[in-house]
Amino acid sequence: MAETDLELQLKVWKDLAISKQVLMRAATDALKLDPNASPQELEAALKAAVERAAKADALVSKTQEDAKEAVTTAERKLAETQKALTAAQAAHAEAVAQQQKLEQQIADIRDNNAKTISDLKARLAEKDREIKGIHTVLSDTPQNVAKKLKALQKQKKDEADARKQAEEQAAALRKDKKALDERITVLESAQAQATELAARYRELHTSCEALHGQLEPLVKGGESVPAVPALDTALLESIENSAAPAEKKKAGAKGKR
Repeated sequence: MAETDLELQLKVWKDLAISKQVLMRAATDALKLDPNASPQELEAALKAAVERAAKADALVSKTQEDAKEAVTTAERKLAETQKALTAAQAAHAEAVAQQQKLEQQIADIRDNNAKTISDLKARLAEKDREIKGIHTVLSDTPQNVAKKLKALQKQKKDEADARKQAEEQAAALRKDKKALDERITVLESAQAQATELAARYRELHTSCEALHGQLEPLVKGGESVPAVPALDTALLESIENSAAPAEKKKAGAKGKR
């Protein structure tokens, strides 16, 4: 074997020995052993460490399983609690609504009772007044009762007479109104005829004046044609103006209809 190979092998074994020593020192430090412990002690310590690690792994696995089971149980209980809470909230809302409904019903009943009591008080007061009136009548003397009855009968008779008189007056007024309406109708007809005659009179006067102008040249021997009477314009205007309000009144009545 060459010297170089031998040196290389020695170096390799030296490195291995150093590595082994370093490794054993690290192992003894980790296992808290004496650095000069024998390989048997180191092996026993390693086995014990491996067993402890295995037990620790088993414990960790069991702890994880237990924790997982605990989480599952907690999640289930949380879901059940949430469901119960939702149901409780719904029940609370329903209870609040029911309470509000009952409170409204109680308020309505109170209002109805107050109204009923008020009506009963009013009826009792009316009955009390009637009873007092009866007591007053009963406590009065027969003579006073007879006078009051007589006065009441007279009052009723006076009221009946007054009502009858009012009806007779109303009938008379209706009769007078009917006659007045008929007279107004006749007067309106006469007024219309007078207006028409006034218009014709104007036309006739105009025609007469035209004929008079035509006759004058035809008269011989110095004779004169009688003059046409003057037109009474004021009278005609008064007739026509008196007819105007009646026409306006009729037009207004037609518009209302």
